[in-house]
Amino acid sequence: MTVLVDIGANLANSAFAKDRDAVIDAGFAAGLAGIVVTGSSVASSRDALAIAKGRPGKLWSTAGIHPHHASDCDYDAILALRDCLEDPVCVSAGECGLDYDRDFSPRPDQRRAFAMQLRLAIELGRPVFLHARAAHEDFAAILREHRAELVRCVVHCFTGAGDELDAYLELDAHIGITGWICDERRGHHLRELVPRIPADRLMIETDAPYLMPRDLKPMPRHRRNEPGLLPHVARAVAAAAGKSFEQVAAETTRTARAFFGLAG
Repeated sequence: MTVLVDIGANLANSAFAKDRDAVIDAGFAAGLAGIVVTGSSVASSRDALAIAKGRPGKLWSTAGIHPHHASDCDYDAILALRDCLEDPVCVSAGECGLDYDRDFSPRPDQRRAFAMQLRLAIELGRPVFLHARAAHEDFAAILREHRAELVRCVVHCFTGAGDELDAYLELDAHIGITGWICDERRGHHLRELVPRIPADRLMIETDAPYLMPRDLKPMPRHRRNEPGLLPHVARAVAAAAGKSFEQVAAETTRTARAFFGLAG
């Protein structure tokens, strides 16, 4: 059976409160070998770790503060993230970065929180799971300042233009592709960019419950993205890369296991 790793699923989100176990089981039944559960606040990072510990060898977690919550990132929050990251099931710092699209936290707070979490990742020798939206110049500048000391980094849910991709690849970053590539309104440019991403730097993710692929037929009524839809994303990536689904599955799974240090 073809196996895939979803490097970013927000399974601690309240959208999965009533049927989380069934959603996870459906993902494995669809061909997933592992899921990295995203932490985006202190509370969700703790919840993500608890969820992951319930499925050893199948689920792992990250611990971070999303830029939307950057104003909550203080010394105590960093201590809480460190506690999560000291557990081997928690395999990456983040989700962290900059989001100037909505500015839910003031931009100075976002930059401060981003730098704090990069320093934490450096201190603990952990990879980092990154978020960048409408903030490329500041994001790249802060990442560049810390990159030499970071072990590995992935720009998750990449949606940017070619010059942004080139900048991240030059910084030796990995790239995460989601169902955005299936969006005929905003994401089709990714089909031209995917072939430029080296196989050992490309990973795939759902970002569930967000970013359900828009070209699903039939479209599920609930409109909630789930890890079980990762094969659909993989097929879109394979078509863009001019490769078979099986090759993309093998390559992205191998890259994800190496990046996060996953068993299997």
